[in-house]
Amino acid sequence: MRMITFFLIGLTVHVVFFLSIFDIYFTSPLVHGMMPQSTPLAPPASRLVLVVADGLRADSLFTLLPNGSSRTPYLRSIIEDTGTWGVSHTRVPTESRPGHVALIAGFYEDVSAVAKGWKENPVEFDSVFNESRHTWCWGSPDILPMFAKGASGDHVYTHTYPAQEEDFASTDASRLDTWVFTQVKSFFQSAKSNSTLKASLLEDKNVFFLHLLGIDTNGHAHRPMSQEYLDNIALVDTGVAELVSMVEDFFGNDGRTAYVFTADHGMTNWGSHGAGHPSETLTPLVVWGAGVHNAQKVTEPQPYNDGYLQDWKLEHLRRVDVNQADIAPLMASLIGVPIPVNSVGVLPLLYLNNSGQFKAESMYTNAIQVLEQFKFRSLSWFLGCLCLAGFPLMPVVGREPNLSLMLHVAVCAYVPSLTHSSLQQKQGLPLLNQIISWSTLVSSILQQNYKIHKALFPPVLSWLMFVWINIEQEALLAQGVSGRQELSTLDFSANIDITKIRQLKLDDIRRSYFFVFFIITAFFGTGNIASINSFDPASVYCFLTVFNPFIMGGLMMWKVLYFKHSLNVLSILFVMFSFLYLQFYYSSLFLIVLVISDLMALHFFFLVQDYGSWLDIGTSISHYVIVMSMTIFLMLLSVVTHILTSQRLILWQRPKMHFP
Repeated sequence: MRMITFFLIGLTVHVVFFLSIFDIYFTSPLVHGMMPQSTPLAPPASRLVLVVADGLRADSLFTLLPNGSSRTPYLRSIIEDTGTWGVSHTRVPTESRPGHVALIAGFYEDVSAVAKGWKENPVEFDSVFNESRHTWCWGSPDILPMFAKGASGDHVYTHTYPAQEEDFASTDASRLDTWVFTQVKSFFQSAKSNSTLKASLLEDKNVFFLHLLGIDTNGHAHRPMSQEYLDNIALVDTGVAELVSMVEDFFGNDGRTAYVFTADHGMTNWGSHGAGHPSETLTPLVVWGAGVHNAQKVTEPQPYNDGYLQDWKLEHLRRVDVNQADIAPLMASLIGVPIPVNSVGVLPLLYLNNSGQFKAESMYTNAIQVLEQFKFRSLSWFLGCLCLAGFPLMPVVGREPNLSLMLHVAVCAYVPSLTHSSLQQKQGLPLLNQIISWSTLVSSILQQNYKIHKALFPPVLSWLMFVWINIEQEALLAQGVSGRQELSTLDFSANIDITKIRQLKLDDIRRSYFFVFFIITAFFGTGNIASINSFDPASVYCFLTVFNPFIMGGLMMWKVLYFKHSLNVLSILFVMFSFLYLQFYYSSLFLIVLVISDLMALHFFFLVQDYGSWLDIGTSISHYVIVMSMTIFLMLLSVVTHILTSQRLILWQRPKMHFP
């Protein structure tokens, strides 16, 4: 019978862990209720034209032909004369839906969208389209509807071709882009005779969005080096030139139109995308028109050492790289609409051609908008601090008689008897008995029950540290700090490029302070560090409590460096540790965590079997041992750190090629 019980409990625990993975992965991280922020000054543009060439690689647009000419002469002329250009760096997963969300809404992948097949977000989100006065869209039925669905009101209009037209086995998918350009021409032609539509078009804060899927479809079917893929790029260039001419003519060349040309993701040489290869994550960005800087000539070397400037023959023109989410605040700033409330993008000022006051106001608006999301986290931080602050106020575990507990026992024995007597006399349940019962329940939890005290302390500490880690991560994202390593080797011992070493900042002092704070809190938060000397569930529990900051702190460093990969792992560990804390203390069924408990048991058994109780040694010696233990442990950590960071780590045998 006992074995069956163990089996059922073990099965239940594993099922809970299994389901927790899905709960963590498929829960949307988006928060709501933030106030939209906009710049009070007049914007430079009345309207925005956004053209997204789905699946277009950066090198496919910027690289010249063998004879020195460009397959995209119109966009090349914009780059060299009237606009600002750069590379937009996307993030994994490099899929169409996540890329468009980053471009138009300003935040990176909501992982819960995988349950929707990357077709739409499972929750509504804000976007530049939603903040616009009107948005007209043409393109794929897989992309456009999700932005119309998430928009408040009825001001996002979509025009899509039938889904069956997206045929990856087609001989030439450029007809999808031809359809879009044709529909846009017909739209502006009809607006000339439709007074209602024309009046709407002449208003400010309007957006025109062209989603061009042909390049992506041809890339999948024929590969990016194929003639079909390259010819489709040339077709898009011609279509953009005709589009600009038509728009300028319709609005009387008023100089109030801004244009953004980019891609949602790139594509590998074998026609796939979704991962993090540079051919998938490096996309072109060309911006011109109202409020945008003309091409800036440069003579000094630019801060890019990837070799692309020389390969693309663009080293004489200023290159301004951005993160993909930065394009959303850029578009919002150009037409004067609020930045999407969930955006994590940072306004790229080098694209703006406006007054210093306008740039300053735009930066301030961007900062306030990001700060609104941190309020993403302030409530959890406040509650965590409030809960943790209660533990030092609780009395230290001792051997004095607990009079309060005795009083609770007496009350709990008397009230049921009184209630039974009242019910027998058919007088109902007295109000006083109800008040006493609920008061006893609440007060018993708040009493110095050291079991509850010790059981709740580690989960609360872990919760607060988890919130702290996420706040620090969001701070790094807001500052544009990336932990992505782009070198083929990591060499910590020799030939270190000093210019690539991040300098210490005031933020590092804050992080160090809080880390030390959590270490001290873990040691003295429950006032029962001495219980580590005994071999029982409490010793294992106490061990996990004390070393929890080191575990979480190590994950913090990992997350700072590789936060785009470690969020889910960290969440899983948080849930697992919280469960194990309660399991270790309240249950003796250690078969559930047999391996962990056995290893720890052996370790502590041989470590403490020859020592007496620390409580009997004396307060001074106890403090000395605790401090020295911390010092020795930190020294061991230092040795391990030196070993791990003093060797040359080869990630792969040959240098990584961005584009073969």
